[in-house]
Amino acid sequence: MNSLPLDPHDTRRDFLKKLAAATTATMSLGAPRLLAAAPGGEKITHPKATADACILIWMGGGMAAPETFDPKRYQPFEVGAPVKNILSTFPAIPTSVDGVKICAGLENIAQVMDRATLIRSAVQPDLGHILHSRHQYHWHTGYVPPQTVACPHLGAWMAKVLGPRNPVMPAFINVGQRLEGVGEQEELKAFTTAGFFGSEFGPMNLPYPEDAAQSVRPPKGMEPGRFDNRYSLYRKLVDRNPHREYLSDHQQESLLRSMDNAHRLLSAKERTAFDISLEPKESYAKYNTGRFGQGCLLARRLVENGARFVEVTTEYVPFLHWDTHKDGHDTVAGMHKQMDAPIAQLVRDLEARGLLNRTLVVIASEFSRDAMVEGVPGSNAKDQATAPSETLKERKHYGLHRHFTGGTSVVMFGGGMKRGFVYGATADERPLLAVKNPVPVMDLHATIFTAMGVNPKTAFDIEGRPFYATEDGKGKAVRDVFA
Repeated sequence: MNSLPLDPHDTRRDFLKKLAAATTATMSLGAPRLLAAAPGGEKITHPKATADACILIWMGGGMAAPETFDPKRYQPFEVGAPVKNILSTFPAIPTSVDGVKICAGLENIAQVMDRATLIRSAVQPDLGHILHSRHQYHWHTGYVPPQTVACPHLGAWMAKVLGPRNPVMPAFINVGQRLEGVGEQEELKAFTTAGFFGSEFGPMNLPYPEDAAQSVRPPKGMEPGRFDNRYSLYRKLVDRNPHREYLSDHQQESLLRSMDNAHRLLSAKERTAFDISLEPKESYAKYNTGRFGQGCLLARRLVENGARFVEVTTEYVPFLHWDTHKDGHDTVAGMHKQMDAPIAQLVRDLEARGLLNRTLVVIASEFSRDAMVEGVPGSNAKDQATAPSETLKERKHYGLHRHFTGGTSVVMFGGGMKRGFVYGATADERPLLAVKNPVPVMDLHATIFTAMGVNPKTAFDIEGRPFYATEDGKGKAVRDVFA
């Protein structure tokens, strides 16, 4: 499907206007129709699944691979040190896999790398103007924005094609990301949806894991019978909405079904999965590094109770967390503390419960970072960094600040992936481009889809045009990473 014109000089406002137009158009579309064969006539058959559930650990903001899973030459902070010498600001440490090292600060994850496939050669397209909004949209939907329709999130594809694992549990749950009151909230909303599939396949959003239990119980003080009556009246109001002419019958019906699904969960025993306060104290403490750690705990509980796709994010907020435009080293050190213990514990707990083999855990980010290169060498992308380009003057300039799309790392645990395996490589010296087995986003998605038992060429007819799970159906699974 052709995208809307993409001008590398578009501002965020231009980008949002085009996305809003696509979303409005999508609301008037009829029901998407699953195609039994690709337009060329190839019959679409699904592969045998190696995973039943997927947990996406999203490092929103640009997690620098040389500061996490792909350490390079270490350069300690020193005033006057040439910036060109800075490849990694953390030394490398050994892991449970002989010869494989990751960065200091990730000691707990290092101990479980023998359960992981480490892809060190993921690459992103250079879109000219390298905005988090565009790259996050691309990573989550598989399509470069903006498009002529609202594209479904990866989790919505799982919910639509595979359905729920447990009929009372939402198939797609998004944990840890606020969609209100933060910077670039409209951009985040643009891809955190089911797009043209309709509301019933969209995410249940739980921005605060410690408050998740409140989302699956009637308002405090309201008796169940009274709540049921109020729900029934609200459903009638939606059905009689005077503005319903702006929604297709498919979108209206999808909205009502999503309400029914939510109402059914309120009386199900599985709702206790949302209450992390019920977790034994010793177990809770192993995860509790803050909101992200609590999110990893919640994800484990949700998958245990039948969730199909859970995204847990460190949360993307401009200039915070992984968005390290200054104070890079110290900020990343703080991110290490947030992520290290919870991710390792999640892997151990899934394994101890016999769930890791059938649960695919993916750690990813929209792009990597570099101390000097914006995008890739030769790009005309505007430099996003405020750090000096020659020598270090202050500690706040120590770190990797610029957006780098030429090579990054993705870690995959369980779900049929090889254990203790490294795929691909980046150069040892700048520019740190993927030099062995590059994996574009469409192939990474194809790998995830294949593990989950979905053909990457799966397509739906939208107003007479095919729309594929991977862009134009061209994504190819990286077979070498499967066990």
